Amino acid sequence: MSEVQVIKERLGARPRYRAEFNWLLAVLPAFPLLLLVLRLWYLSRQDMATMLLLVQYINPLGMVGALFITLSWTIPAAILLIRVLGGILLVSVPAQAGTSYLAVAALRMPGWVVAVAAMIAAFTWQLQLLPLLAMLIVAILGLTAVQSAQGAAPLMVWITVGVPVLTGLLVWIFVWPGVVAAVRAGAWSTAALLALPPLFGPLLTGPVPAKWARIATYWPAIGAAFALPFVVGVVFLRAPVLPDSAIEMAPEGRPVTVVRGQLIAVDDTSTTMLQPDGEVTFIPNGEVRSKTLCPGAGPPEYSGITVRGWPAEASALRWIAPTRTVTEVDPRCLGRPLVPS
Repeated sequence: MSEVQVIKERLGARPRYRAEFNWLLAVLPAFPLLLLVLRLWYLSRQDMATMLLLVQYINPLGMVGALFITLSWTIPAAILLIRVLGGILLVSVPAQAGTSYLAVAALRMPGWVVAVAAMIAAFTWQLQLLPLLAMLIVAILGLTAVQSAQGAAPLMVWITVGVPVLTGLLVWIFVWPGVVAAVRAGAWSTAALLALPPLFGPLLTGPVPAKWARIATYWPAIGAAFALPFVVGVVFLRAPVLPDSAIEMAPEGRPVTVVRGQLIAVDDTSTTMLQPDGEVTFIPNGEVRSKTLCPGAGPPEYSGITVRGWPAEASALRWIAPTRTVTEVDPRCLGRPLVPS
C-alpha cells in the first residue's frame, strides 16, 4: 500500500475536516452577497437613500450575471493553484501531509474538476497568462504521476522532466515575438508573464526538501487567499450593473437638453436616471423626446503588444464571442441633441 493511500485512509477517520468544511460552505455564500451590497453602496456614492432606491429597482439576476462574467477567471485560478501546491506538499512530505488542508483538498479534488477548470481558464484568461496555464497543467500531470508512482523510471522521468521541458520550448516558440515586442515597448510585466513560466515547469513536478515544503506551499497559498478577495472586490466594484443611457428631453419653453447617466427604471410618470456624480434625476415622461443606449467604456485599451496577431490582453472567449461593432458615436451619448437646434 502506497503512502498516499495510507494518508487517504487516515483522513477518512478524521471527522473534524468535514465539520470545518461545513463551516466553509456556510460562510462562502456570504461573500458574493457582500460583493453585491458593496457594489450598490459604491454605485450610490455612499448615500443610503440612493442605495435603497437601487435595491428596489435593480434586478438581482443582472448583478449576479455581472458578477459571474467579471469574476469567471478566479474560480479556475483557485482550483489549479490548490491542486499544484497541494500536490507539491504531498510528494514532498507524504507522511505529514494528512494534517494539511492544502493536501486534503488536492487529494480529494476529482480529475474532472481540474480538467473543467483548465478549459475555462483557457477561454477566459488573457493570452499573456496562457504560458502560466500551460505550466500549471504540466505540473498537475507530473505531480499526479509522482503520487501514483506506478510507472517505470524512464516513463516517470519523461513525464516529470521531458514533458515540461518540451512544453516550455513550444510555448517559447509561440510567444517569442510577443516577448520581443514587449521588451521593445518597455512592458516588462507582459514580457515576464510570457517568458518566465516555461522556466518553472520542471521545478513544479518534483518534491522540494521536506523542511522547506510547507514554506514553499503554504505561504503562496496564504498570500493568494488574502489577495484574492481584494482583487475580486476591486474588479467587481468597477463592473457595470446598469445600462449607460442618454435621454433627450425637451421641457416646455426651454431648449432641448441631454441627460447622460445610468437608467434605473421607467414607470408611468417618470424616468429615473443615476448621473455619474451619484445624483438621481427624475425626468417626467412628457418631457422625454428620445432615448438611446450608449456603448460601455469596455475593457482598458490594449497596449498594442501582440503575439502572432493576438493582443496580449485579449482572451480566446473575447475573440470567439460575437461583438457589437460601433461605427459612429450617437451625439446624444456625447451630451448633444440628436438634431441640433
